[in-house]
Amino acid sequence: MLDAGFEKTDFQDGADVYVVNTCSVTDHADKKCRKVVKEAKKYNPDAKVVIVGCYAQLKPKEISEIPGVNMVLGAAEKFNLIEHLQALKNAESPVVMNADIKETRNFVPGYSFGDRTRTFLKVQDGCNYFCTFCTIPLARGFSRSASIAETLEQAKEVAATDAKEVVLTGVNLGDFGKLQKERFVDLIQELDKIEGIERYRISSIEPNLLNNEIIAFVAESKSFLPHFHIPLQSGSNKILKLMRRRYQRELYAERVSYIKELMPHTCIGVDVIVGFPGETDEDFLETYHFLNELDISYLHVFPYSERPNTKAILMDGVVSGAVRAERTTQLRSLSEKKRRHFYEQHLGKTAKVLFEAEENKGRMFGFTENYIKVSTDYDPLLVNEIVEVHLENIDSNGDVSVSIMQESLKHN
Repeated sequence: MLDAGFEKTDFQDGADVYVVNTCSVTDHADKKCRKVVKEAKKYNPDAKVVIVGCYAQLKPKEISEIPGVNMVLGAAEKFNLIEHLQALKNAESPVVMNADIKETRNFVPGYSFGDRTRTFLKVQDGCNYFCTFCTIPLARGFSRSASIAETLEQAKEVAATDAKEVVLTGVNLGDFGKLQKERFVDLIQELDKIEGIERYRISSIEPNLLNNEIIAFVAESKSFLPHFHIPLQSGSNKILKLMRRRYQRELYAERVSYIKELMPHTCIGVDVIVGFPGETDEDFLETYHFLNELDISYLHVFPYSERPNTKAILMDGVVSGAVRAERTTQLRSLSEKKRRHFYEQHLGKTAKVLFEAEENKGRMFGFTENYIKVSTDYDPLLVNEIVEVHLENIDSNGDVSVSIMQESLKHN
């Protein structure tokens, strides 16, 4: 959009075009979409409002009927947004362009820039897994990616920016290179050689695709950080089978154990779904105890949410909303205990932190290599700098207060 001559403006400043990116994973997509459209029209009644994203791919007609929506673009069409805006000039009703996602084969790379100290580099899209609770394959299509060579060119563009840290993202990241007969581990080995990028993080990666070769490489890498986010979804093999996940809890435990064997200080995050159809109290307790015993650092907990066109919505054993909420609360409490324990293990030690521009009541924040969130007194000279710090104590917000190592500050 910027290359085509558009200017970015704040939401409240009354833009000419509002692009609303929607999700099909989180709850209340319809309600959230309506709210944002209404807000946009409040700031500029004549603005063109374009809806893109997973929800736009799945429910284009439903979205087009929301008052104020001018255009709905599916997963493939959103990349031609500038051309499609021309169609709005004489349109009297919402324009809907939504090709069959099964026909989408092109991979469109991209990376974020300008807003953060870290950049999100998209290296993969789509998923072939069709878990029984998930609409992502219906919204994003089959797994696809660029080649390693093409991805490296994107990474070199990122290296030329001010970003110090790159997060590799994808819908099913470990499936990178499937069509080209290339492997994710080969990609990260090549990325590690690029000059100008000091840190890489691997975003969410399936446990069955996070093999020992990847783990061993990260342990020896100069720039890949000791931080993994590995979806579990359930600690009950019965529920994993109903979810149609491609592993059992034993494999998950093996992955965690091997990571901690090679990198004891590694941060490991876990996704969990509670209240899946058929999950009994015993199944939930099996998940709770499994997670409690695992050497992990934090949880992302989601109450199961019904999605149209999924297998799970037809399953017996529906768990009540109240029970889902109670189980969510229990696991989120466990997550806080796990995170605090992980942080406590590192108090008194030194670490390297990339500080961000965010400021809150005179404090600024950043993350260590192993994803401990830290805070210190705001200093504009620290923004987007990697400095050595001393981890001192856990503050009332649950972050770790740090002091800056003076030698590190002089060096920067």
